[in-house]
Amino acid sequence: MSGFAGLGGSPDVQCSAAGCTATASWRVNWRNPRIHAAERVKVWLGCTTHRDTLRDYLATRGFPVLVSPLDVPVELVPEANS
Repeated sequence: MSGFAGLGGSPDVQCSAAGCTATASWRVNWRNPRIHAAERVKVWLGCTTHRDTLRDYLATRGFPVLVSPLDVPVELVPEANS
């Protein structure tokens, strides 16, 4: 079992933060509620250093965000974060 569904099955995945080349260990799962239902999940990848920065960037724009470990896919991103 790869645990990297939708990421090509490769454990060598890079952080989505601009200029970062670190290996990601987190999924920053999000969606734009103005155009997508809760089931439409977009994913940015984050290293431990940038995980919170990526999450905060999306959250301050009003996008629902859920952070999960890289090997834990998220099926939907609800309006309210818990």
